Amino acid sequence: MSDTDPFDEIIDAETDRDPDLAVIEAGSRTLRTQGGAPSADVPARPQDPEIDQALRAVEAELATRWGETKLEPSVSRIAALMDVLGEPQRAYPSIHITGTNGKTSTARMIEALLGAFDLRTGRYTSPHVQSVTERISLDGSPISAERFVETYEDIKAYVEMVDAQQEFRLSFFEVLTGMAYAAFADAPVDVAVVEVGMGGTWDATNVIDADVAVVTPIDLDHTDRLGETPGEIAGEKGGVIKQDATVILAQQPVDAAQVLLKKAVEVDATVAREGLEFGVAARQVAVGGQMLTLRGLGGEYEDVFLPLHGGYQAHNAAVALAAVEAFFGVGTQRPEPLDIDTVRKAFAAVTSPGRLEIVRRSPTVVLDAAHNPAGARATAEAVGEAFDFSRLIGVVGASADKNARGILEAFEPIFAEVVVTQNSSHRAMDADELAAVAVEVFGDDRVQVEPRLDDALEAAITLAEEDGEFSGGAVLVTGSVITVGETRLLLGRG
Repeated sequence: MSDTDPFDEIIDAETDRDPDLAVIEAGSRTLRTQGGAPSADVPARPQDPEIDQALRAVEAELATRWGETKLEPSVSRIAALMDVLGEPQRAYPSIHITGTNGKTSTARMIEALLGAFDLRTGRYTSPHVQSVTERISLDGSPISAERFVETYEDIKAYVEMVDAQQEFRLSFFEVLTGMAYAAFADAPVDVAVVEVGMGGTWDATNVIDADVAVVTPIDLDHTDRLGETPGEIAGEKGGVIKQDATVILAQQPVDAAQVLLKKAVEVDATVAREGLEFGVAARQVAVGGQMLTLRGLGGEYEDVFLPLHGGYQAHNAAVALAAVEAFFGVGTQRPEPLDIDTVRKAFAAVTSPGRLEIVRRSPTVVLDAAHNPAGARATAEAVGEAFDFSRLIGVVGASADKNARGILEAFEPIFAEVVVTQNSSHRAMDADELAAVAVEVFGDDRVQVEPRLDDALEAAITLAEEDGEFSGGAVLVTGSVITVGETRLLLGRG
């Protein structure tokens, strides 16, 4: 019998695979309990070896460009790309979404509603949970790996042309944005649902003139780039509000609301505010989600089941409904509300991978991509409301540029113990550095350090099971979208 660690044997065998992916996939085969079937929302690697190789080649080329954390605040490069591509982003109307938290879930809800009303949709969101192809969706599903590669090859020569003309090459995010807009025009889509990458004014997505602009709740995040107060951050995010558009404002801090309203006045935009023109009239926790009564721009929508947990998701639903009403002219061109049965059908089908997502039972393992203090506080509140765990163990792996202390402080009241770890990204905070912060927040006896994510999951599951199989123990994995995505792979979810 060999003394070699099976985990290391599998990694050694993966000689022509990406080393980080090899570690993740090896972990998925050695972790003692697997999860359920993969989710269609999060595609696995292509099964066709040729397509998989082609996708890896594109990923490798994209990886040579500036990452999403390195920015030169300008839309000049993406505007130049759109120009040589023939302005594909103007081939369809769009809904543009900014804010600090809730953007992707809101985008998914908007997409579901538009699709239920027989419109062909394109959705562009970021970051991805597992596969880069998730970022570009058509008709509610991520584009295939084959189509992703084809789209890249279609615009590659134009990208290189712009690279040669600009001071800086197009970034990873700018190229993906160009791909999304080109794919939507090629489909073609009836409407695009576009989430900003960061900010608004100089975000690469901001070469569209959206008929509807959506601003989800603004809080402190990316303060080194966007501003140190909600008001300052709102100044950047308000750049998505265009002339004569309709603006859907989620509940905002006072200073952020003032900045956004001033911007709307300057460009003659129509404003609908959560809590005034629309909102959540009633909500009740239900099995598998919550039952809502939403007050839209055209009236009330009762008995709407949303299969997502947390009060913040109810507010996202209200924002999404108002955005779609505005897109259809409800409250202005048409007096009647949207068809209630269609609205119910759409919301009942909404999914949001990595947002309080259950990926395993006995013990329950829940994933949530909260990566800033505001998101962590909302998640902590939602866990207490939606689940009846007697003992909750946290697995936290954060990015080095995030407020790790604020994230840990938000979860401290609900975690019996926390296992700190790190994901495979170069942006990950070192596990020992994160542990030092965690000890200050939780105390030494409630903190365990496991630098490898698979070991951290194993340790957390063991801790959750300490009081027996039927004790009600559970694990919450959080702190980063990357940590959540790699956990999904480890537990066999794609």
